[in-house]
This record gives sequence, C-alpha cells and structure tokens, in this order.
Amino acid sequence: MTSTLTTPLTRTGLALRGVTLTYPDGEQRLTALDEVSLEVAPGEFTAVVGPSGSGKSSLLAVAATLLRPDRGQVLIDGQDAGALSAKARTALRRERLGIVFQQSNLLASLTAVEQLLVLADLRGTRPRQARARAELLLASVGLDESKQRRRPHQLSGGERQRVNIARALFGRPSVLLVDEPTSALDHERGAQIVRLLAEVTREHSTATVMVTHDQALLGEVDRVLKMADGRLRG
Repeated sequence: MTSTLTTPLTRTGLALRGVTLTYPDGEQRLTALDEVSLEVAPGEFTAVVGPSGSGKSSLLAVAATLLRPDRGQVLIDGQDAGALSAKARTALRRERLGIVFQQSNLLASLTAVEQLLVLADLRGTRPRQARARAELLLASVGLDESKQRRRPHQLSGGERQRVNIARALFGRPSVLLVDEPTSALDHERGAQIVRLLAEVTREHSTATVMVTHDQALLGEVDRVLKMADGRLRG
C-alpha cells in the first residue's frame, strides 16, 4: 500500500499546542479541552491522570486525530494533522499512531497471531514477513508460541491486553496512545502491563501517552500530568 503522506517524517513525537475542544450542550458549548499544550518526545512515557469527565478521553481522541479541535495544533512527528486532508490524516494515523484501547476488542474467532495479521493484510504486507513480525512482537510482550495460537477466550485479561499492545506496535508507530490499560485487571497484572508499556516505549522509541485513573501504577512513567476541567497541569 502506497503512503498518501507526501514527505518523509522524522521521529519527533507528539505535540499539542494551545488545543481547545468544545461540544454542543443545549444552547451553549461545553469546553472539553481548554488551551491544552503537551509535548512528548520519542522514548518518553507520560501518564495523564484526573477524575472522570476531566477531559482525558478527549485529549486522547484529539491526539489520535480522531477529533479535530476548535483551535490549536496537533503535530505528529512535526506534521500538522489539522492541515491534512481526511485521506492524508487517515494515512498519518495508520502509519504513525498506535492506539491501545481500554478494552482489547479482539476478534473472537482469531488467534493472537491472526489479530496482528489482519492489520498486515490491510497494509499490504507480504504474508511471510507479516507473520514473522507478528510472532516476534507477541514474543516481545511475553506471549510464547502456544499462547500465540490461542483465541481470546483462551487467554487471561492480562494476556489479551498484551495482544492489544503488540497489535498497536505492529505498524512501527512513532506515537503510542494508551487508554486506561489496567481498568479490567487486578493490581499485580496491571503493574505488569504498565511495566511492559515502559519497556516497549524505550525499546521502540515511541512517544507514549497513557491515560489512567490508577495513581498507584505510576512508578514506571517518566512524567505525570494532571487533568482537571479540561486543563492540563504538571
């Protein structure tokens, strides 16, 4: 598959500059993000914490280029997502972003390795190369060959989340966005997942942003930012 991005990009990570996002709320508008600025460099693991409704999910959606802000810039490896066409923005998301959702959303009929091979098919990757990369990634997140052949119902919650992480890394993203990855896990398994995210951030040199409500699992991150009423503070 040919990229629709017109210029090669260097890995400079994620930057949000003066981002404001509002939603309609009756006759008024509700401010979800209020002049938010954030920079995350390659290899840096940043956590964003805050109460429900503080704007954390909106922050991830804007950073993922799934929502366009009212004002401000979202830059992925220096590329201003807001200046792109819808097609080019989709390409940027496919080629530069990895997203780890709160729920793994794995396809019930597919094995762990097949979950990644679906992405390979969409990207037009050669089957042999795709399988080798999928198996390598799954092994790197702690799933041995036998578990790579199992379907989601045969894996634990923590193992399904590991598949989710490997799937997000398959496209060699520059930016990794992680939404509440431990919400369905006990403390021990949650700590393992956060430790794994720290490891893959450094190994793959991703600019990683993790949204979480669990402040007991922040020992592995490089920086913690707090979100309240749509504003981001250190």
